[in-house]
Amino acid sequence: MMTTRPPRGNAPVSPAVHRRDAMRATLAAAVATGAPAAPPPAPADDRRASPKSYRMKKSINLWAFPYPARMTLRECLQLARDAGFDGIELNYDLENDLSPKTSPAQYRAIRKMAEDVGIAISGLCSFLYWPYSLTDSDPARRSRGLELARLMIDAAHELGTENLLTIAGSTYIPWLPERPPVPIDVCDRRAREAIGSLLPLAEKRNVSLNVETIWFNGYLTTPAEMNAFVDSFASKHLAVHFDTGNVMLFQFPEHWIPLLGRRIRNVHFKEFDKKGSDHSLNAFRTLLDGSTNWPAVMDALESTGYDGFVTFEYFHPFPHYPEALVAQTSDALDRILGRRPTRR
Repeated sequence: MMTTRPPRGNAPVSPAVHRRDAMRATLAAAVATGAPAAPPPAPADDRRASPKSYRMKKSINLWAFPYPARMTLRECLQLARDAGFDGIELNYDLENDLSPKTSPAQYRAIRKMAEDVGIAISGLCSFLYWPYSLTDSDPARRSRGLELARLMIDAAHELGTENLLTIAGSTYIPWLPERPPVPIDVCDRRAREAIGSLLPLAEKRNVSLNVETIWFNGYLTTPAEMNAFVDSFASKHLAVHFDTGNVMLFQFPEHWIPLLGRRIRNVHFKEFDKKGSDHSLNAFRTLLDGSTNWPAVMDALESTGYDGFVTFEYFHPFPHYPEALVAQTSDALDRILGRRPTRR
């Protein structure tokens, strides 16, 4: 039986060429040049990773590292980069490298350090919104909260990130039970006053105040409430920081995301286990060890056009071999994002 020879050079293969002849020609060329023939790609297997790939960038929060007790900030940046993260979210506190004591020049040095390491600063957040809530019944605490928020806006600007996680207010804080609850209407009024006073500086510094979906704080607990709050300011510098785990207690992140839509400016990935009854921070788990429907979450995010950072937020660095948490998280995010190449 006569078969057509493969054409020479860069000419296209004729449809008449048998597939086996084309394969033989490819293998022969590989042998002639000494290059090993590339194995055929393995078929997608949803037991290993998402068969679909997503354009989002993976990030990790500094709280997942034993910082500052056992690692320096530079060590954390380098570890995150070596583990394959595109970005790292930094935390503002009363002490440590990012605090009210940090000068603009020191922030710029941190920014340069991250650039030298080769990792982006995906955002800035802080636990200080709890002890110094913007809607606290104590005027002194509210005033201090506004002062710290302004310092965080300046810090984000100097660090070169546009993302500042913001907690607009709280009616109640479960881990601070001694604080009196704030009536919802009072909380709403104070939150609007606070955000309104912060926006001019945020706009000047080109920083986005991203209001986090919390649930535990009893304020802005539905997509409709969050949308109404954000839209009422009509500012491109006010958006939403969506947290998958924070809404899992009674709802589901894949239901929130399409309703929030393009208001989402930044994202936290937190795993949550609905099978337990613990409503504290200990209910959050390492990625993939919980109840989150990650394929549904990813499709929902993609449907909104979101292609920014997805940041693993976790508050419990491993007490032994803490690098393991960083490595496990990187691997889990690769699989969620469809980055992990399937293997035979």
